[in-house]
Amino acid sequence: MNEETGTRNPPARNETAGVDAQDAAAMGAQGPAGVDPQRAVTMGAQGPAGVDPQGAAAMDAQGAAVIMRQARERAGRELRVRRPVLFVTWGLVLLIGYGAMWLSVRGQRPYTGPAWETLLLGFLLILAAAAVTAQVVDRAASGVGGRSELQRGIFVLALISGFAALQIEKSAMVHAGASKPVAGMLGAASPMLAAGVVFVATAALGGRLNWSRLALGVWLLAVAAGGTWGGPVTALAVYALAGGGGVLAMAAIEPRMRRS
Repeated sequence: MNEETGTRNPPARNETAGVDAQDAAAMGAQGPAGVDPQRAVTMGAQGPAGVDPQGAAAMDAQGAAVIMRQARERAGRELRVRRPVLFVTWGLVLLIGYGAMWLSVRGQRPYTGPAWETLLLGFLLILAAAAVTAQVVDRAASGVGGRSELQRGIFVLALISGFAALQIEKSAMVHAGASKPVAGMLGAASPMLAAGVVFVATAALGGRLNWSRLALGVWLLAVAAGGTWGGPVTALAVYALAGGGGVLAMAAIEPRMRRS
């Protein structure tokens, strides 16, 4: 208290800034620029510009999923556009390959089987068609991996293993004493039998029914089974005309089925 005036002394204040000592202490506890240290720690945990790392990771994952979905859709569109090319390629393989074999056995008495030149021609045609197929599919599915790539691998493996199993069965029948006409019919029918089974079995692989694949598979099975009733010579003609012609016709039918 001021002894001369009898009044109380005013509270002590920070003379340099005119700030109450308690306010100064509170501001000091908040750190520079009046920022709460606890809030500053929270902002630091969120990273620069106040972005949550978990939220950024979720956004990155969503963006990657969108990119993958767009890539799969693009691959599907490109493969659908080029699918008639695949039908034409394999239709010509059946037509020319089986046609050449039929010409080599026509009039054989007794039946001895197709000439080795025609068998070599058929093998080379299959290799060429496989190369065209791989190029078309790889171009359409470039950048699409994961499950789509696995499905393509399983599809090809099913075709190869099915064909190989039937050829082994043919060799076993010959070893057991089966005649050349019987073994020849099984050997000629095995490619279409394997392809027909795989096409039918995978018609609903993508979650929706693929009518063109289902129709082609059923047709190949019907041709393979029905052709054997005509004997080893007639069967080759049936496989060339009905099998190859059916696949060629699918090149024109499949786009219409997709639009409907």
